[in-house]
Amino acid sequence: MRKYLQIIDRNRASKGARFANYMIDLIAFYIVFFVIMLVITLINPAYGHWFANTHDLLQRLIGVVSYALFSFFIEAVTGGRSLGKLITGTKVIMTDGEKPSVGDYFLRNIIRGIILIDQLSFFGENGLHDSWSHTRVINIKNYDAERQLKSDINSIGAK
Repeated sequence: MRKYLQIIDRNRASKGARFANYMIDLIAFYIVFFVIMLVITLINPAYGHWFANTHDLLQRLIGVVSYALFSFFIEAVTGGRSLGKLITGTKVIMTDGEKPSVGDYFLRNIIRGIILIDQLSFFGENGLHDSWSHTRVINIKNYDAERQLKSDINSIGAK
């Protein structure tokens, strides 16, 4: 069982920051997705014709899977900081304070992709993608300040 640190809970990102993260990341995804689709269609026009004529449900499934993979890739490459998280000063961290592994990022984003209502889970305490992957989104500045304060207190009287 993974250790759970209270410092993580005290420094969670606000609901407003999480909403901003979601909106910024969604806009970034649509821009990247549109550019990739445009390039693929320019290379092979038959693909663009096929995609335009596929069933709406299949188009949505492609979009959801693409978004989950996009989010996973960005978080894994940047250490838990998507474009939205970079702008709002937040990042993903494990509940025990450790950096998530690539597998943790994958689990977090696949859950968010599979359970569609989980996309808006930041309005509650924790989404399923955070609970099941044992991750949290924290405010980096506040978290680092509290860790530094604790370190300073612990070093008082030490030689």
